[in-house]
Amino acid sequence: MRVHYYIYLTKLHKRLITYVCLVLILLCSCTDNSPRYHIGVSQCSEDIWREKLNEELQMTTYFHDDVEFSFASADDDDAKQIEQIDEFIRQGVDLLIVAPNQMSTVSPAIDRAYDMGIPVIVFDRKTSSKKYTAYIGADNYDMGRQMGRYIATQLHGQGTVIEVMGLKGSSPAIDRHNGFLDALEEYPGIRLAASLQGDWTEESAVRALEEYKGDLKEIDYVFGQNDRMAIGARKVIAQHQKPLKTKFCGIDALPGKGGGIDCVQRKLLDASYIYPTRGDLVMQLALAILTGQSYKTENPMKSAIVNKDNAEVMLMQVEEMNTQAGLLKQLHGRVDSYLAQYHHQQVYTLLAVIIAIIVIVASLYFYITMRRQREMEREAYEIATSNAYDKPTEQSQNLTELCNDGNKTAQAIAEELYINKEIPLPFLERLRMSIHENLCDSDYSVEQLAADMGLSRAQLYRKVKVLTGRTPVDIIRLNRLNRAKHLLETTDLSISEIAYSVGFTAPSYFTKCFKDEFGVSPKASIKRKVGE
Repeated sequence: MRVHYYIYLTKLHKRLITYVCLVLILLCSCTDNSPRYHIGVSQCSEDIWREKLNEELQMTTYFHDDVEFSFASADDDDAKQIEQIDEFIRQGVDLLIVAPNQMSTVSPAIDRAYDMGIPVIVFDRKTSSKKYTAYIGADNYDMGRQMGRYIATQLHGQGTVIEVMGLKGSSPAIDRHNGFLDALEEYPGIRLAASLQGDWTEESAVRALEEYKGDLKEIDYVFGQNDRMAIGARKVIAQHQKPLKTKFCGIDALPGKGGGIDCVQRKLLDASYIYPTRGDLVMQLALAILTGQSYKTENPMKSAIVNKDNAEVMLMQVEEMNTQAGLLKQLHGRVDSYLAQYHHQQVYTLLAVIIAIIVIVASLYFYITMRRQREMEREAYEIATSNAYDKPTEQSQNLTELCNDGNKTAQAIAEELYINKEIPLPFLERLRMSIHENLCDSDYSVEQLAADMGLSRAQLYRKVKVLTGRTPVDIIRLNRLNRAKHLLETTDLSISEIAYSVGFTAPSYFTKCFKDEFGVSPKASIKRKVGE
């Protein structure tokens, strides 16, 4: 009987939710279409690689129209990027994506955002701090190592090379340099003549090679830490070698005319290494953080070498992808135009439909509620008392009175009885004790809880859902949040200390969950306590 009632209740809720969702969709088409999430993107510079990333992020909004991006470029200026990050904080963005110009100088601004409870995704470049929610990007150390091995192999273990490094103090420049050096250590016959300092631009490589005091004619290979610097080095060395015998390698392998893949195909570069942008993966990570889904803190992206053997095929793939992207943009534009016209033409019809649906939903709800009132009272009583007593007592009489309250659903009655402990519920009590015993364990999972209760995961889910209307994951999180709320009101522990003590792995995620559950942030809860 208990299961039968909740199956009925679930079906009723599903019908009502379906109708209400339809009403909301129609209503939103006539009223507010404001995005739900505002994401700030702080780029360290403005170049074709970062333009490609920004464009990919913007294209993901075609499928996630509840997200709005704001982009800012620091133009390789630390002070400017710090100012832009602080402005995003003042705007109250829901999430921040940052590619830091330099590791140490920009980190304090990122720390401020993180401490304010704003989730931070560090993309492409790392910071000197651990105050970020997640990192996503390619492995720059491995790229440098792979290019070092490639060059050494092409030279058969004998030759002289020059490295042109990226912006001083940036994490990609440091990691690629270290990987390159470690690779060359495996080949004693390879001599690194110099590691020249650039700043990721072609012009910086030209200056570095022109200022080089050694003999450019003896250089066999140049490793530019990106393709533009490799091309800049090529222009200088070509003036000293007739014919040009030095070969050049870079990193980025961007598509399009003048990009790394095109340069390899035209034999301006011997090889390049794909440095993926993958705005779609960045968006997936951002949505996982914003919506409370599971995600990884470290998210490495795959990459590969491009050389004469695969450059032509990759260019063909890029052309096809660009064609499909163009068609997608055209389709999106047409859909937007059609929806705008439809909105203006159908607004009054939609309002009439909305009113009709509301009347139908309300009538259906009240009809079913009145018809099933007695069965709800009886089945609610059975749900709450099935694990309690075999014979009526004063407590079960209190339960009967609660069940006779027509304003309470069976689920609300069962939850109230459990929370107020008006009757003993052995299963729920054991569930609560298991959760509280492992409250500080961030790895405590639904599988472990099911094992503690002697049930399978599916059995635990069904039983908890029937008795409380919530999932096991919800119950664990709610217990963590209730404990955290108690600690906030009764102790002087910091928000981070409390978050970790109740099993959250990230204070920013704890802050989001706390605000979703109680309607105020942890910081506001502390202020309220101090005010009292």
